[in-house]
Parts: sequence; structure tokens; C-alpha cells
Amino acid sequence: MDFEGTRLGRRGALALGGAALAAPALAQGRFPDRPIRLIIPWPPGGSADAQLRSLAEIAGRALGHSVVVENRPGASGTMGALHLTTQARPDGYTISQMHLSIVRRPFITRNPPWDPVNDFTHIIGLCGWMFGIAVKADGPIKSWADYIAYARANPGRLTYTTSGIATTNHLTMEELAAREKLELVHVPYRASNEAAVAVASGEVMSVADSSAWAPLVDGGQLRLICVWTAERSPRFPDAPTLKELGYDMVVTSPYGLAGPKGMDPGVVRVLHDACKAALFDPANTAVRAQFDMPLEYYDTEEYRSFIARRAQYEKAMAERLKLRID
Repeated sequence: MDFEGTRLGRRGALALGGAALAAPALAQGRFPDRPIRLIIPWPPGGSADAQLRSLAEIAGRALGHSVVVENRPGASGTMGALHLTTQARPDGYTISQMHLSIVRRPFITRNPPWDPVNDFTHIIGLCGWMFGIAVKADGPIKSWADYIAYARANPGRLTYTTSGIATTNHLTMEELAAREKLELVHVPYRASNEAAVAVASGEVMSVADSSAWAPLVDGGQLRLICVWTAERSPRFPDAPTLKELGYDMVVTSPYGLAGPKGMDPGVVRVLHDACKAALFDPANTAVRAQFDMPLEYYDTEEYRSFIARRAQYEKAMAERLKLRID
């Protein structure tokens, strides 16, 4: 079973001819005829920000008009989704990152703010993150086997930190704990880098998060005991995958781009094709490699299907774990 429906390197980097990027003649004129706004729902400087800024710059050249990035952090990365569902027009000139916290949110709030499948126009799947578990390098835990053994011998004492409650990494740890019948203690932090530093300083025993821990692993303060990608990381070849450890799970939290519901299919096609070409451009590939971000390309139809499947999974997990954030 693929934990997230992930298919890496989907059909590879197919060459796009000039006709594929040519804007069709739409009822309202040719698209685009002015700059496009891309909302990034995080502060500047993170991995998603870097990847999407690179994508916007490259896609803008193909579209003939710039793709202007606007950072709107807050509300657990859902400010872009809120704008798409309450203010943006479905004309293709405002799009935003679509990530799994947006898909999950309706199932963990009393008043769902949107339907993750039907209240958006899903355009393209792009990439994900490399997650893993790291511990203090000079601590007693040296491997995943040690981690399990310590948790079993010390119920309720092994602590782990993530970047927040009801995040993908939090749910994955709940899944692993349930499978192994472990009693772990979750200590959420506001950001991934803060979580990693907390483990290095001895405040928490382990961090389960995306690769914000990588510099501390490289620096010798943390030890990486597993990764959640489909294959071992070339950067950290000694860390086994969850599959190698006996769990049929791949967790990369794939994200993509979406717009308001009701967008013209021709406009969606133009945006998809420009963003696909940008995704496979060597410059964007280099950014993804810098941040250890696995490729998770889905075309428009496939991406909408992925979101629909994931929404069902998120609903089931929220009900099983009784997750609520309000």
C-alpha cells in the first residue's frame, strides 16, 4: 500500500513543444494578458517558498507575463486557500499552493471552511518533502530498533516533536505508534527548525519532521534514524526508509497548485503546461535537490483524483484519532 498514493517521477520530464504552451483563444480573450498572482501561505525563506518562487519565475517566461509571488503566512498555511474560496475570481489570475493541511482542515474543525475537492480548481501536483526521525547524536538511541525498544521499556517517556498538531508528520507518528502499540508523547513546536533545535539541546528526545533537521545531522548534533521517502536519501544513505523497516508507508506530503472553483479548462491547461515545464526545468530541479524535495508530479486530472483520495484518508484519520483544533 502506498501511504499517500505517491508515484515518483510520474512519466518523467516529457518535452513540451511550443504549441503546448500556446494560450488558447478563450471567450474572454487570450490568457494570460497580465501578471498572475501566486500566493505562498508561508513566510519567505523556507523550502516551499524557494521551490515555488523558482517555479513562478520560470513559468512566467513561458506565459509571457510574470507570476508575482505573494507570501501570506498564518493559520497553519491556509491563508491562500481562504483567499481562493472567499475573494479570488476564477479567471486564472490568482492561484495558491495546495497542501495537505488544507485538505485536512475541514475534518478537524467544527465549521468546515471549504470542501477540499469541490471548492477549488486543482491544477497540478508538484513535489513533496523528505520527512524523517532524528535523535540527539550522543543520546542512547542509535537506530529505529533502539527507538522502539526504549519506547516499550519506558511507556509515556519517549517524547517527539513536530511542527504542529494534526500535521502530516504528527499523523504519521500516531500511525506508527498504533502499529507498534507504543505510548509516545507529542511535543508540538511552531516551526520545524525550532523542533530540530529542541532535540539538539536535549529538551525533547526526537524530532519527526521535514528536513529542517538536515543541517544539524550534517553538523553532528543529531542522528537520523529513518526517512519516509520511497528510497533512501542520497544525502543520508545510512538512514533506512520506513519500507525497509517493515512499514508499507511512503510519506512525503505532496503539494501542488490550485485556483478558485469554476476555472475555465483552457486556462487550467495553460497554467498546467507552463508549471510542468518549469517543474522539470534544471533550475527548479536544483532547488528541489537543495532542499531534498522529492518529485511528485500529477497532471490536472490525476491531481484532482489524488486530492479526492487523500480527503477520504484525512477524514478517516480525524475520526479515528478524534482530532480537533477548535
